[in-house]
Amino acid sequence: MTDHLTHTPVDDLAAVFDVVGDLVAAVQNDQWGNATPCPEWDVRALVGHMVLGNRLFAGILRGEAAVVPGALDPRAHDVLGTDPVAAYRGAAKDLLVAFRGPGVLDRMFQVPAGLVPGIAALHLRVVEDLVHGWDLARATGQEIRIPDELVERALGFTRAKLADVPPDRSPFAPATTVPDNAAPLDRLAALLGRPSEPPR
Repeated sequence: MTDHLTHTPVDDLAAVFDVVGDLVAAVQNDQWGNATPCPEWDVRALVGHMVLGNRLFAGILRGEAAVVPGALDPRAHDVLGTDPVAAYRGAAKDLLVAFRGPGVLDRMFQVPAGLVPGIAALHLRVVEDLVHGWDLARATGQEIRIPDELVERALGFTRAKLADVPPDRSPFAPATTVPDNAAPLDRLAALLGRPSEPPR
């Protein structure tokens, strides 16, 4: 466990990757075609999208990749092969190494959301894999266990950034409603437009 005095933002991303990697590892063979809260993607496509995103960001941080149309479309790129767990964990580990590079969190990078400092790029990946982890758990009947304080940090970042995005350019569906006492991750998912009902 990381001591609170030495906690860094990269530790949040590492914690999310650990939890989501375990969710991916627990997907049953007959669940890869299950519907997810992302209507256009089944479970395999959802995991593929996360792998593509983590690989893209690692390449951007190293100056080896750029944002191009369709780069994150899992229907155009099969990156999971025969071992989705290894693909997810490998991409996650590579991105953590890239974020831990000297000065990375302070430099500016062109990512799909625009030109942002490295620390914002890191928060974007935390939110992305948190919410898609929520999607994956819903689609496969699993429970996602993430410390509430980590999710609250992601919520704070997301609320601040969404306020800067014009409604006609938002990549997210309109926010949905959850009870005031809902878990932080359910509130984050609702903020980004996730339906309250499980996918069918």
